[in-house]
Amino acid sequence: MPVKPPVTDLPIRVAESGFYKGFTKDVTITAKIAVGALILWAIAFPEQAASVLGALNTIILATFSYWYVYVMAFFVILCFALALWPAAGRLKLGLETDKPEFSNFSWFSMMFGAGIGIGMLTFATAEPMYHFGANPSTIQGLTEGSTAGNVRDAYIWSFTHWGLAAWASYAIVGLALGYFSYRRGLPLTIRSALTPIFGQKLSGPVGHAVDVVAVVATVLGVAQTLGFGVEQFVSGLVRIGFGDWLQTTAADGSVSSSTMGIIVALVVIMGASTLSALSGVGKGIKWLSNINMGLSFFVLAFFLVFGSTFFGMSTLFVGIWDYLVSIPANIFTVWTAVPPETLSANIPASVQALPAEDLASVISSASSPWGTLQSFTEGLPASAAALPPADIAALYAVATESRLSGWQGAWTIFYWAWWIAFAPFVGVFLARISKGRTIREYVLGAMIIPALMCFVWFALVGGTAIDLELTGVADGEIAGAGQSDQLFAMLAVILSDTLAYAMSVIVVILLLTYLVTSADSAVLIINTINAAGDEGPKARPHIIFWGAALALVVGGLIIAGGLGAIQTAMVIGALPFSFVMVLMGIALIKAIWRDGRREKHGLATTHVDGSPSEGVPAE
Repeated sequence: MPVKPPVTDLPIRVAESGFYKGFTKDVTITAKIAVGALILWAIAFPEQAASVLGALNTIILATFSYWYVYVMAFFVILCFALALWPAAGRLKLGLETDKPEFSNFSWFSMMFGAGIGIGMLTFATAEPMYHFGANPSTIQGLTEGSTAGNVRDAYIWSFTHWGLAAWASYAIVGLALGYFSYRRGLPLTIRSALTPIFGQKLSGPVGHAVDVVAVVATVLGVAQTLGFGVEQFVSGLVRIGFGDWLQTTAADGSVSSSTMGIIVALVVIMGASTLSALSGVGKGIKWLSNINMGLSFFVLAFFLVFGSTFFGMSTLFVGIWDYLVSIPANIFTVWTAVPPETLSANIPASVQALPAEDLASVISSASSPWGTLQSFTEGLPASAAALPPADIAALYAVATESRLSGWQGAWTIFYWAWWIAFAPFVGVFLARISKGRTIREYVLGAMIIPALMCFVWFALVGGTAIDLELTGVADGEIAGAGQSDQLFAMLAVILSDTLAYAMSVIVVILLLTYLVTSADSAVLIINTINAAGDEGPKARPHIIFWGAALALVVGGLIIAGGLGAIQTAMVIGALPFSFVMVLMGIALIKAIWRDGRREKHGLATTHVDGSPSEGVPAE
């Protein structure tokens, strides 16, 4: 039985005239309706939207935690396997004569800026600082939060969330798209990567559904990035003197962006993004990405000179070692919450005898990942506070698995969903800029090097913050600042007022360029998917629409429930695309294996002049 020839022609109907000329109307209109409905719902019924999204998020976290964890492990293993597999690693994303369009520096700059830059600025300080205070080891009582003994665990989890898994999810999408687009001559759109499985069916409703899922996931993933970025951008504007009116203070003392601050930030960011998107990849995006990298290296150099260099560098090397050693366990571990009825059946009889309302409150508090045994004990109702301390400690110990599950859902599963939601955008973009590179070169450039760059940032920037708190120099100024303000708070601690102001201005500029790069790249990629993979210039109204849509999604969801609403919407939107990504990985394996068989028989394995490769007899 001969092997079927590969699909080298995937006709996707696009409009030949009118407003949607060049676009697949089934995909474009459906995606616009879905995103538009979400925006209207969030703005018109914010409380309902926040409630429903939160409930769906809870269900997904309870049901699909295993799926998210194992899927990300699959992506990491597959990327390394393809790079190390000799027959696969040498294959080019394109014809043998194809050369890379961009220099290594520009390629890496665009990839890094679009993929992770803004998140890194927010979390390079905030995440190590948070895990320094609390992580699975502190929850299990193995380490004490905010002490020197907790630094290594803080970096294990920081590197886990921003390391190989994140970039593997991007890499697998880009690799699949690059393979099928540049070796098969198929359109640069998500559905093309599934042709070994679904074949010509992808020309119709099946393919349309895949592309719509990708567009919606992209919008929500980029919205999450923009949401974090807007908060930090506003904090920076306040720091450099644009006025306190950009922020508001809640009754509990927490500070967040005001409605006007959000509007101003989104207008500036999305206005600049839309203009950049209109200029195309080779102009605005390329130059902004190069600026990003230049400023990023400047900021890193600053922390090498003014930061806790020795502490940061030692943290970097020790952290990488600890991270690599921990990968086999962390990449497959899933903690599951203990049902309340099961938990209540395994706690001391004295606790079981509490009034029903107090018992429910105590079990809920013991299962919360936020806080310590001390804070849990201090917050007990009067009836529980009178119980023996040993019984309270026993209750807290029984609920350990639930606390770990809650922590994993809020951190690891959130990140896995974020990377998956971001993957269609970054994947298409990576494929677009990686034509002519081998699979091995691609994996090295798109997975390992960016992960190492993130590690350096987290070690030098976050390490400086931790060291300042450990030595007492910061005196809680960094730890006590909000997530979006911690980087600026650290600059204020280590520099004079004048120098802190100057560096804050540079960081604000870097924030803006990263945000613009992420948003304008996303707009171009969304339009590429909607246009059946056509990378050519798009009509201005469509670029403007998606730029405005991104801004309204961020603004609407923040109104509905703050960053938490964006997070829940993103986790929900990422789930359907995670199934698509798994199929992409399977399809890629199938295609490379069959191409190996064709090569053995001296048959073509790349698209040439529109002629499909011939099948070969079964062996």
